[in-house]
Amino acid sequence: MTSILFEDTFEVKEIDPDGKKFDRVSRFVCYSENYEMDLQIDIATHIYPLGHERFKMVLASSLNLDGSSDNSGSYDTNKPSLADKYDYVMYGKIFKYQKENSSSKVSVFASFGGLLVLLQGDPRYLPGIELDARIYLLIKKA
Repeated sequence: MTSILFEDTFEVKEIDPDGKKFDRVSRFVCYSENYEMDLQIDIATHIYPLGHERFKMVLASSLNLDGSSDNSGSYDTNKPSLADKYDYVMYGKIFKYQKENSSSKVSVFASFGGLLVLLQGDPRYLPGIELDARIYLLIKKA
């Protein structure tokens, strides 16, 4: 059983396209290499500096390596986990799942303690993503 719901490599296309709103957070506009997904993601850049570069992003339902459920939003740091393989990890919730009427694309909105993520693309590549789901977002530079 796997806990990975989505995985792809993204390239940063723009940083703060609407101007810098916060000192320690930037919004990144990205495009995926494999599944042609669009991504807008807020990142705490004082914790995880990121520029115009490529990164791997994973959405997972659990950090447990065996894929077992982890509904608490916390994990035992003394045992190996999916987080060990990544540099930046956030825990949040899918708050909106919207199908586009004019196309076959979907828009998935998630909040990670106020840091927002918008992932848009073909729903075939997002089969485990559901409204109100608690998820982990994991990033490492490619």
